[in-house]
Amino acid sequence: MYDVIIVGAGTAGCVAARELADNNKKVLIIEKKRHIAGNCYDEKDEHGVLIHVYGPHIFHTGREAVYEYLSRFTEWYAFRHEVVANVHGEYMPVPFNLHTLKKAYGEEKGKELEEKLVSIYGMGTKVPILELMNHEDEDLQMIGKYVYDNIYVYYTMKQWGKKPEEIDPAVTARVPVNVSYDNCYFADKYQGVPLHGFTPMYEKMVDHENIQIKLNTEAKDVLEIRDNKVYYEGEAFGGQVIFTGPIDEFFDCKYGRLPYRTLHFDFEYYEEDDFQGHSVVNYTVDQDYTRITEYKYLTGQKCKGTTISKEYPGAYTGENGQIPYYSIANDENHALYAKYKNEVAEIPNFHLLGRLAEYQYYNIDVMVEKALELAAKLNNE
Repeated sequence: MYDVIIVGAGTAGCVAARELADNNKKVLIIEKKRHIAGNCYDEKDEHGVLIHVYGPHIFHTGREAVYEYLSRFTEWYAFRHEVVANVHGEYMPVPFNLHTLKKAYGEEKGKELEEKLVSIYGMGTKVPILELMNHEDEDLQMIGKYVYDNIYVYYTMKQWGKKPEEIDPAVTARVPVNVSYDNCYFADKYQGVPLHGFTPMYEKMVDHENIQIKLNTEAKDVLEIRDNKVYYEGEAFGGQVIFTGPIDEFFDCKYGRLPYRTLHFDFEYYEEDDFQGHSVVNYTVDQDYTRITEYKYLTGQKCKGTTISKEYPGAYTGENGQIPYYSIANDENHALYAKYKNEVAEIPNFHLLGRLAEYQYYNIDVMVEKALELAAKLNNE
């Protein structure tokens, strides 16, 4: 009845499904949520404001082929992401740049520090804060320590549930000071959000006579692995399976649960047309939440009132309603993941694809590219 079964109707599943369907494959998508589009799902709230239900998503890429592929299914609202941090009540651009420098130290001292940064590193460079903190020049040490203390360390503690001494210096080393006046968060050629929303883009993508979707369906309720074979609803399945869900939960966490960080969002509506004047404000030195998103600035929607979300990170426990967002990369967790990967390694028609199935963090564009590559491989078999 089906040539391919895909578990998950997020980015990976929808892209792969469309590519296979266009090649005359009969595709079944199994999705446990009540909707498609995965964590990119957006909808209008009760006040008519378009919100991203699972937190803000912005498409950005330098991959021409990926941009052109998604553009088949949507027009774009061009949006260049600029983030500010609330540092002791002052809004400062992040990543830390020359605008931030003058906000932190004032115009006169900021100009002096700018000249020093430019003379040593050059305009347009990115300097890791660890390098500044270890520099022999006391002014550069001061800048590095300011960024670490006010922009980085407390935010990271909240995001990853760690104490300062537990934060990997190698991670710290990657945090940059941008020696430029560019406030843009991403440097990619293409940046924006689908003009009418992410959900309509994915709906158009899977609107195909060869694609069938079953929502509110747990994969392990209909799929089973026995003796290195796949069974669908009790019958041996000889087609291809693309699995994009949490692989540990598919096997009932038999080796232990893969650790993730989860997020909780508190949505608030305000009658006024503006709440914070920015799409995203990070809270780097206070508050339990990490950031506030104001969705009208993100989507370009014109409407009365405004809706925000406050974002609270926490440990993923598998509790009902929780979503695993960020895999926690370390040797121990990768070794645990390898046990689950080995469960399907000898099954030639079972393919792992996506953040949860591969225990990796991927941006949307990378996920699209990987899905296109896998679909092309299966189409050529």
